Amino acid sequence: MGKERKIRVLLAKPGLDGHDRGAKVVAHALKEAGMEVIYTGLHQTVPSIVKQALQEDADVIGLSIMSGAHVPICRKLMDLIKGEGLENALVVVGGVIPNRDIPVLRELGVKGVFPGGTRFEEITRFIKENVNR
Repeated sequence: MGKERKIRVLLAKPGLDGHDRGAKVVAHALKEAGMEVIYTGLHQTVPSIVKQALQEDADVIGLSIMSGAHVPICRKLMDLIKGEGLENALVVVGGVIPNRDIPVLRELGVKGVFPGGTRFEEITRFIKENVNR
């Protein structure tokens, strides 16, 4: 058996939010945990995120959202994912996410929700235990 390929994580910052320090720190933590991370940079549109996830054959789509628009962004993302046949991708979201919105995001199909301050070990463990490969 060959060496199993690394978990591929597409990390994106959708919308107008200009703060990406958190996303960069998470990207570093995921790399340290042995994952391959493709960071798309700031101000991505949801369609471009989905297109990049397809091109990169991503196992995980991670969004970092600080703007408060996580529910509409995730609703749009999940709709596009279904349309593109990307349902196997594990979708996780982190950032400024009030507790009251977590059940809403889960209902949309977001598997992992990590409000600011979540420990990196928790994020990496969640991805490793839940990724579909």
